[in-house]
Amino acid sequence: MYDLATRRQALALVDQGFSLNAVSKQTGISRCAIRHWLTRLEPRRSSRSLCSLCRADPEPPADTRAYAYLLGLYLGDGCVSRHPNGGYTLRIACADAWPGLIDACRAAMERVRPENKVCVVQRQGCVAVASCSRHWPCVFPQHGPGKKHERTIELAPWQQRIVDTHPWDFLRGLVHSDGCRMTNWTTRIIGGKSKRYEYPRYFFTNKSDDIRRLYCDTLGKVGVEWTITRRDGAPYNVSVARRASVALMDAHIGPKY
Repeated sequence: MYDLATRRQALALVDQGFSLNAVSKQTGISRCAIRHWLTRLEPRRSSRSLCSLCRADPEPPADTRAYAYLLGLYLGDGCVSRHPNGGYTLRIACADAWPGLIDACRAAMERVRPENKVCVVQRQGCVAVASCSRHWPCVFPQHGPGKKHERTIELAPWQQRIVDTHPWDFLRGLVHSDGCRMTNWTTRIIGGKSKRYEYPRYFFTNKSDDIRRLYCDTLGKVGVEWTITRRDGAPYNVSVARRASVALMDAHIGPKY
């Protein structure tokens, strides 16, 4: 890494009419480096300096609302994978049926790590919204080997503070990843006749006891009543069906789009 003074001295020789080859021989600096300095003089800042969580006094991402939403998406349909070069990729799977969700996921990822590019990779029936950074494990300390429902998932204190500040954004991310708003129906006998009765309902499905607990705890904090439904005797779905609670969910989350 050459300092600014060395870079300026090399470019000063170029300004005097010396060729790149001549400047390279005189200074011992490669022609490629000198050519690059002609378009960008100052060195790029290290990506490590751009991670607020790597500082001596760590700070959470600046856009905490976007982070709360992205955290919900990650816990539902996200993963962080490591590359051989030491970097990491965050991927969140989004169904093709919900283009608005894909856009919202991409926007949240860009706001949480604006230093890194975000791309959308088409898969069969879905896309993977992805971004590479050495710092995704800092952003999501829940990262680890194995499936999420097979290991402990707990929020760091700074993450919990963000969720407490933006509970609806966190819930929206969880519902957008592993939840849905649907219309249930049943029949009732009215005036001696069977009539069909329909009502809206929110479902959240996740195998992880810890992730379901985070979802239910946050629902309780915003005043939403919920129940657990089971599959093969094991807790599986979180249901929100009471009219007042569904109205709250509609006001802050609504169906996917």
